[in-house]
Amino acid sequence: MKDIGININISKDIDGKILKSITEVIYNEIVDCNLKIFRDSKKLKYDAIKELDLLIVLGGDGTILGAARSLGEHQIPILGVNIGNLGFLTTVESSRFKVAMEAVNKGNYFVEERLMLQCSIFKDGENIIYSSLNDVVISKGTLSRIIEYEIFIDDKKYTEFVADGVIIATPTGSTAYSLSAGGPIIYPQLEVISLSPICPHSLGMRSIILDSKSKIVIKLISEWESAFLTVDGQESVELKENNNILITAYPYKCKLIRLDDYDYFDVLREKIIWRTKKVRK
Repeated sequence: MKDIGININISKDIDGKILKSITEVIYNEIVDCNLKIFRDSKKLKYDAIKELDLLIVLGGDGTILGAARSLGEHQIPILGVNIGNLGFLTTVESSRFKVAMEAVNKGNYFVEERLMLQCSIFKDGENIIYSSLNDVVISKGTLSRIIEYEIFIDDKKYTEFVADGVIIATPTGSTAYSLSAGGPIIYPQLEVISLSPICPHSLGMRSIILDSKSKIVIKLISEWESAFLTVDGQESVELKENNNILITAYPYKCKLIRLDDYDYFDVLREKIIWRTKKVRK
């Protein structure tokens, strides 16, 4: 790998010491490396990233989510380095970055592909398209009452229900907001989509797991209530009554670099299951 990019969340490296340390390791491990620096995912969608062999993301899960959406069709592998709090999606902690680069340089890694979502909404005469690695959330505004939703799957009516909102999540996003709303943990490489209500006004409304080839259409049928569509908790757009939201699998996958000793269940126990116990204590 010669052409390498670094995308850093500058709010977590105010004095620049982490970035300086990371670049020194890269130059020491990879001779004649061409290095490009990006800050807060700016310019990641430009032609400058097309030739990259690898993008190193310095931050937490949110930084990776933003980078994954920006990379889109370029299909550049991401090596996540945790300098944030949770770091569930990252590959290594910053303290082990040198070990990680040695492994990558020797080819002791694999690329894990993650399903992403594509969300389309027709608003103000324009078809707006978003991509998402974690989830697409449709929810009521701050002062709104609960909203009625009508859902169609592959052109067949699934259900109508009243709730605060609905979460459409990938397996990657199953351990995020979806989990908090009572959704299941889904093994990350499965090709499925989960749909979970948020505080439904019905005991019979529960999560459903769908094939990733499914076409999901969600209609808002509540009058005068404000609602919002949020992508990965980072992008948001206000919805109107009778807006139709179309959600399908994104044509491209997110590619995460994993070292050969990576064990998903170790990470799940340490950062989700056991972490919950520690927080409660």
